[in-house]
Amino acid sequence: MKLYSYWRSGTSHRVRIALNLKNIECNQVPVNLRAWAHKEPEFLKLNPQGLLPLIVLDDGRTLSQSPAILEYLEETHPDVPLLPSDPFARGKVRALAAVIGCDTHPLNNMRVLKYLTDELHTTQEDKKAWISHWTVEAFGALEHLLREQETQGSFMWGDIPTLADCYLVPQIYSAERFGINIAKFKRLQSINEACNGLEAFQKAHPAVQEDAQ
Repeated sequence: MKLYSYWRSGTSHRVRIALNLKNIECNQVPVNLRAWAHKEPEFLKLNPQGLLPLIVLDDGRTLSQSPAILEYLEETHPDVPLLPSDPFARGKVRALAAVIGCDTHPLNNMRVLKYLTDELHTTQEDKKAWISHWTVEAFGALEHLLREQETQGSFMWGDIPTLADCYLVPQIYSAERFGINIAKFKRLQSINEACNGLEAFQKAHPAVQEDAQ
């Protein structure tokens, strides 16, 4: 299996975490987003949408979109589950992940930010305010959901990392990179520390990737 990724790509980051948690061997192929390598004809043949991440299976089949990739890994490598066994609990974990995957990250990814500056001519201050607004809103909702849920532990759902943690850690990394003050989100900070104490998360961190700049 090959994983086409970029060191700072949040969606690539979450897939790297899942691969590590499940102990899946995978060759990484760096794609430099800053150099627009994802828009080169060679890559567009693999993924016409021109987005990361992308996995290529040993038989040549491809799969894009991190939610689909993560679900595929969960179904094909169930020995280290990232979802609880109970159907309702599985839904709750997916909902926590979707707060970031559906409602937060898409608003703050590189192509959206580029459109804000290049086409709508927003200032850097406006762009930072945009990123901060959607991030803080999501983190506030997650803090509330985590306080209210019955299952408590070191991670987003209990004492074992799940799909939701794969989404959370890259989003916190992004928030810190953009200088967003997340000090008031005590529960999320605690979970982030617990995750980053595990080798699977450490090996997936952007700073240790071969294409890190």
